Amino acid sequence: MDLTLILQAAVLGILQGLTEFLPISSSAHLILVPWLLGWNDPVLESLPFDVALHLGTLIAVLWFFKTEWMDLIRAGILSITERKIGDDTNCRLAWLIALGSIPSFLIGALFESRVEELFHAPNEPLSSAIVLLMAAIIAFFGALMFAADRLAKHIRAMEQIRWVDALFIGLAQAAAIFPGVSRSGATLTAGLFLGLKRADAARFSFLLSAPLIAGASLKSGWDVFQEYQAGALTTNGLLLFPIGFAAAAITGWLAVRFMLNYLQRHTTDVFVYYRWAVALALVVIVVFQISITS
Repeated sequence: MDLTLILQAAVLGILQGLTEFLPISSSAHLILVPWLLGWNDPVLESLPFDVALHLGTLIAVLWFFKTEWMDLIRAGILSITERKIGDDTNCRLAWLIALGSIPSFLIGALFESRVEELFHAPNEPLSSAIVLLMAAIIAFFGALMFAADRLAKHIRAMEQIRWVDALFIGLAQAAAIFPGVSRSGATLTAGLFLGLKRADAARFSFLLSAPLIAGASLKSGWDVFQEYQAGALTTNGLLLFPIGFAAAAITGWLAVRFMLNYLQRHTTDVFVYYRWAVALALVVIVVFQISITS
């Protein structure tokens, strides 16, 4: 196995783990970094490798909140058997997460494949127009986060989230179908607009991400299985999958921990400025490329 490919797989896994939970867009980074560095190995752009990365971040968020998930699952099952929700905090939260997940599942099922074809067809070079579009999305949602953090009152706890709040945050999460939006960034921004404390908004965001990541992993896993049955998959580069998975899982766990601690005492400004810097850098790169080819 080529050491260069092993390093690339590890870097992509680290990117997935960090950017899935930092509000800076994992999908955009996984598209743009290989484009900038000229990485085009078909294994690293394959559906199985993408599944490995997402499973890594799924394990990260499930493991970090393992106690909460056990409580939520028990409360959810109990509410179904008893046919009531009541005033139990875990029961309400379980159903709020379920409600908030609906928009993403619906929009993803209807439009995800079309968006993926638009922004990044496998083994196809990125056009300047698509890069500029991602730069605009990255900058715009950075501005929304900037506004939300300053307009928010930061007084509501996660236990005070209402049904309409969960649906609003879920709709924001659905917007992350576009590279550059950021699933965690969109839900965090929506939570801030609703007056949630930063750390509480982030915690609900991470809990809400788990069903969507799991659903996406199952769908992609089914697609991989169908490709395997059709004989379209090879065993080339199998070592790269566990490397990407492990890197995504470890860095994802660390990113969740970092965010919850960081937002206890700090604003989201550093992520906003990072998004604006990335957007500006992409514009400069595209302009430079156009100038040297014209």
